Amino acid sequence: MKVEALIFNVIALFCIIAAAVYGFWSREPIGTTALVLSGGLTGLIGGFFWFVSRRIDARPEDRKDADIAEGAGELGFFPPASYWPFALAASAGLMGLALAFWYSWLILIALAALLITIGGLLFEFYVGQNAQQS
Repeated sequence: MKVEALIFNVIALFCIIAAAVYGFWSREPIGTTALVLSGGLTGLIGGFFWFVSRRIDARPEDRKDADIAEGAGELGFFPPASYWPFALAASAGLMGLALAFWYSWLILIALAALLITIGGLLFEFYVGQNAQQS
């Protein structure tokens, strides 16, 4: 996690420096604000990775003396196939369209679609044939 924290924090530092230079030269507030917010968001992610890296043992990716074989093994569970990400993207796109044109009826429909697809994605492996029996 230390490598990931370093990458994100370097990007955050670059965005903040670029925002200062861009803001000084252009005197344009929109781009400066976008760069500052980008730096803040990447700094937030970098800070999270740094915080997590202090609490876990060093992974092979974090050590310079590690061998490739140390990273072998099971990496976790990944679903074989799922339609929920596509449905979530479609409902998020519908929400963006509804907000762009400010159709209150479409905002309500998109909100319902978003809640359903988020719930479907989160609980995909807790219902039906994928549910674990206790």
